[in-house]
Amino acid sequence: MTSRTEPGPDRPDPGLSVLVGERRQLIDIAYRLLGSLAEAEDAVQEACTRWYAMSRQQREAVESPGAWLTTVASRICLDVLGSARARRERYVGEWIPEPLPDGTQWLHGRPGAGGDPADLVTLDESVDMAFLVVLESMTPAERVAFVLHDVFQYPFADVAAIVGRTPAACRQLASSGRRRIRAARPPVAPRVREEEARIIREFKQAWVAKDIAALVGLLDPDATMTADGGGLAGAALRPVTGAERIARYIVGIGDLAPGMELLERSVNGRPGLAARRGGVTVTVAAFGLAGERIAQIWAVRNPEKLGRWGG
Repeated sequence: MTSRTEPGPDRPDPGLSVLVGERRQLIDIAYRLLGSLAEAEDAVQEACTRWYAMSRQQREAVESPGAWLTTVASRICLDVLGSARARRERYVGEWIPEPLPDGTQWLHGRPGAGGDPADLVTLDESVDMAFLVVLESMTPAERVAFVLHDVFQYPFADVAAIVGRTPAACRQLASSGRRRIRAARPPVAPRVREEEARIIREFKQAWVAKDIAALVGLLDPDATMTADGGGLAGAALRPVTGAERIARYIVGIGDLAPGMELLERSVNGRPGLAARRGGVTVTVAAFGLAGERIAQIWAVRNPEKLGRWGG
């Protein structure tokens, strides 16, 4: 870091425009690192607070405010990931990353959003729920190294400064993360998004009709359904496995929740479902497909993770 100019009392803060311009990128990184938008926003806010905790002279001495903010926010996320492991050991049931609606739903459904596009996460395959679930299996250092290098293309020298390891060690961490991704997500033929939507629509229709045979036909025989209630909403404490068991389980949910409305919604950029009851979103389901069948269902029921879905 080098000083380029002397501070002047009437000169605008050189980092202010950077804070505004970098916010979305910082949120993008932090959400992928933490799997929680609330925690991502807190991490980015803390990085901004630390920026303004410095004197003006110190801020003007920063050669690249954007790089400084990314480094600080990523280190905060690394610390959060370490403490999150202990918290999630005490979590009631299974923990699933916070699901995100698409931009239009978000802007209209998030309380107090104000329509600020900087508050939106860029939705691409790196926020696919299946991808985020694999990230959860990584160590904090693996996750940071893999996300920063493989997803955001940061050089290993920069990653090393954040993680506190050598560039060679960070290369190994990212490689280990890559192996986890490949093992959990074997290559499949590219699928048109409309085809995914068709399969999810048929699943919704069979669910509404309580057609167990049709549901079983849409599910992979070894399918897994994982629910996250966080102890605040009813949910199976362990994954439900097998097509018929899942089909009977979700039909039973419908019987216990009369008046539930199922809506087709984008979940983390892919076709999914949202269940509403009494005008409130009570469940958001993301899906992982294998061929023409559903292999994974992630059902988030914890109300603390559904605030951006309206109701």
